[in-house]
Amino acid sequence: MTVYLRRTRRPLRLQLRPTLRLRLTLLNGILLVGAGVALVLLAWLLVSESLHPVDELRAGSTVTLADGTTQEALSWQTAMVKEASQELLFKGLSALVAVGIIGIAGAYAVAGRALKPLHSVTQTAQRLGEETLDQRIRYSGADDEVAELARTFDAMLDRLAAAFESQKRFVANASHELRTPLAVMRTEIDVTLSDDEADVAEYRRMAKVVRNASERANGLVDALLVLARSEAQSGRRLVRKVPADLATSVYNALSAVKAEAGRLKLDVNTELEPAPVVGDPSLLDRLAGNLIENAIRYNHLLGSLWLRTESVNGQARLVVGNTGYEVDPVDVPGLFEPFQRGGWERTGSRGSGLGLSIVRAVCDAHGGTVSAVALEGGGLEVTVSLPAADTTPVVAATASVPGKR
Repeated sequence: MTVYLRRTRRPLRLQLRPTLRLRLTLLNGILLVGAGVALVLLAWLLVSESLHPVDELRAGSTVTLADGTTQEALSWQTAMVKEASQELLFKGLSALVAVGIIGIAGAYAVAGRALKPLHSVTQTAQRLGEETLDQRIRYSGADDEVAELARTFDAMLDRLAAAFESQKRFVANASHELRTPLAVMRTEIDVTLSDDEADVAEYRRMAKVVRNASERANGLVDALLVLARSEAQSGRRLVRKVPADLATSVYNALSAVKAEAGRLKLDVNTELEPAPVVGDPSLLDRLAGNLIENAIRYNHLLGSLWLRTESVNGQARLVVGNTGYEVDPVDVPGLFEPFQRGGWERTGSRGSGLGLSIVRAVCDAHGGTVSAVALEGGGLEVTVSLPAADTTPVVAATASVPGKR
């Protein structure tokens, strides 16, 4: 059995793309040729209208040419005007064709040189990937609109590279943090199940370990969700915007950690003046809660905790300070990064390391700022500033916690 294969050829279609370079060249050519045609026609009309010397002679006058021949003046004038017009049109159109070709070629070359950075932008964008975000245009030509576009593109790539790097670091840290409690649960379960002599007490111990590890994983997942929600609203309009008060958020947070503050016998000082804002109350409660929980978690027995809310110069401020382990001032900016706790004392403490990251994200979402200062002798003081609301709320609440004076 013989099978014949027939190869069909598809016709090649040459299709010109209406590129910006081609359009600029055509526009320049049309303008140049159009202006040349107008000049040639104007010169032709001027020549035709100006060459009339016979009009000043008597009718029937004749002229003697250089070769000695005599010719009627009117006929001589008609022939002279016709010859001059033809010569003008021929030479003018020839010069117009030459100038048009040179002008179009020059315009094509100039447009290509001017648009070269745009090709660099396109090629760079086509090469971009997760592993090639270090490439830049680095335009060094004239300081024009193209240079501005190239600089803007390079700045955008810088932001994208920083965002990708931050995302990779965040994912790696989150995976590591989640892997730890899962590994603990699996190890405890495997060890207990492999012990044939394990009794009810051993199973209870295993259950407690698994429960604690699951609570840690659940807390980490909740913190990641709050962080993602806050960062998603950063720089955008908040999904929920209602009147709120930072003093109320502080009071709610203090009520939730009253037992922990009492266990450490902390000396808690509060100066809660009205600090009205407009935003998402749940995020603001999480902001105050994270700051106060950190201030207690990284404190020591018989330590101090001070809280202050106020509204100054159109800014609602929340100040949370605490005594505790000494923090190197160099490490303070890094505390607002995900999973950064600063120092072995903080690293060894319980917590996901997302508290201050969430605080910063919530501040960004509300158009505010947050800063921290390492205190001499140990401890940290964090200041949150948010745009204050126009209206003044009702009197701020005061907290009643152990050790308050």
